[in-house]
Amino acid sequence: MPTLQVDVHHITRVEGHGNIVVDVENGDLKRCELQVVETPRFFEAMLRGRPYSEASHITSRICGICAVGHATTSLQATEAALGVVPSDQTQRLRKLNFHGEILDSHILHVYMLVAPDFFGVGSVFPLATSHPELVLRALRMKKLAGDLCATIGGRHTHPLALTVGGFTHLPTADQLEQLRTRLEAVRQDVDATVELFQSLKLPVFERETEYIALRQPDEYAFIGGTITTTDGFEMPISAYRQVTNEFLVPHSTAKHTRHHRESYMVGALARFNLNHDKLHPRAQAAATALGLKPICTNPYMNSVAQVVEIVHCVEDAITLIDTLLERGIAPEAPPVIEARAGEGVGACEVPRGTLYHHYQIGDDGRITAANCIIPTNQNLANIEADMRALVPRILGRSPDDIRLALEMLVRAYDPCISCSTHMLDVRFE
Repeated sequence: MPTLQVDVHHITRVEGHGNIVVDVENGDLKRCELQVVETPRFFEAMLRGRPYSEASHITSRICGICAVGHATTSLQATEAALGVVPSDQTQRLRKLNFHGEILDSHILHVYMLVAPDFFGVGSVFPLATSHPELVLRALRMKKLAGDLCATIGGRHTHPLALTVGGFTHLPTADQLEQLRTRLEAVRQDVDATVELFQSLKLPVFERETEYIALRQPDEYAFIGGTITTTDGFEMPISAYRQVTNEFLVPHSTAKHTRHHRESYMVGALARFNLNHDKLHPRAQAAATALGLKPICTNPYMNSVAQVVEIVHCVEDAITLIDTLLERGIAPEAPPVIEARAGEGVGACEVPRGTLYHHYQIGDDGRITAANCIIPTNQNLANIEADMRALVPRILGRSPDDIRLALEMLVRAYDPCISCSTHMLDVRFE
C-alpha cells in the first residue's frame, strides 16, 4: 500500500499564500488540508464608524481583482439600508462596469494562471516565448476589459465614479460607441479562446456537491437576485447567513462554510449549473463546443465555465451599450440622501462566486456593524473535500503528478486567498 507526503509551500499562480499538505500512510489518508496561512484582515473593523458614503471606496481596496465587485456589493448593502433605489440607467451602467471586471479577471485566470499547466511550464513567462500569440491575445483582451472599467468607473482598478444611488460622472456616447466597436472586434480573440480550450485535455474527476449562486428570472445573474442551490433551496439575500454558516478550522486563518452538506461550491461553474438557460446564445454555443453541460460536477471545468462567461459578458456588454445609446445618456446627479438608521445586505456574483456585504448604519449615517463574506471562504471546505476524494484515485501516479493534480485542482477554483481571511463583526453575533 502506498505512502505519500505532499507539502506544497506556497501554491503558485493563485492570489495569496496557501499550502497543500497531504499525508498517506499505507494507503490510508491521514491528512488532507488546504492551509491558509495569511494574517487575518479586519475589513469589518475598518468600516465601523465610517460614513456610509465611504464604504464602497474602502471595501473596493479589499481586492485589486474584484474592486468593482466589492464596490457594487457595498453600494447594494448601503442602498438597501437607506431605502435608495438606483435608476435604470445606473443599474445598466453598473452591469456594464461589472462585465469589464469579470472579463479582466477570467482572462487573467484562464490564460496566465491555468494555461501554463497545460503547456508544461511553471508560469506565463515561458509562454511569452513559446506561444507569444496566446499571451498577446490575453493582453489585448485584458486591455479592453480594463478600459471598459476605466470608462464607466473612473479608472481601471478601485472605481471612483460609483456612489450611493448613482455615479459621480457618466460616460459619453462617443466613449460607449468606441467601446462597442472594440467589443465587436474582440469576438475574434474570444472565439480563439474557445478553440484553445477545446484543444486542452482537462483532468477527468467528478464529485457531487451542492452548487450555490444568485439567480434572476430574466438574466444571467451577476448583481443581486435570489440565493439558489442545485439541492433545491431558495432564499432571499438577507438570509445569507443561513447559507454560509461560517466556522473556524485549526489549519486556516480563513473560516470555512457549510450549508446542509459538508461543503458547497460557488463561482463560474456554480453559476453555469444554475443559470445556463440565461446565457447569451453565443455563450450557450461555446458551452456546447467545450462539452460543458449542466449539472457538471468536475471542479476542473470551472475554468471552462469562465471561458463561457467571457463569451457571455462580451455579448451582454454590447447589448447594454446598444440600449444605453438608444435611450441616450441622461444627465443624472447622485441623489441627495438623508442619513438615517438602517440595515441592509447586498450580494453580487464576483469572478470567484457569491460575495455578501451586510451593514448596520446609525442615525448619524455612520456604519455601526459590518460583515463581508468572500467567495473563497465559501469554497475552501469544498476544495478540501475534492482533495480527499481525488487523492485515493490517483495514488498510483508519481509524487510529482499527484502534486501537480492537487495544485491544478486548487488553481481551478481561482482562489483569492488574501481576501478570504476576514473576521465577522461581533455585533452581528
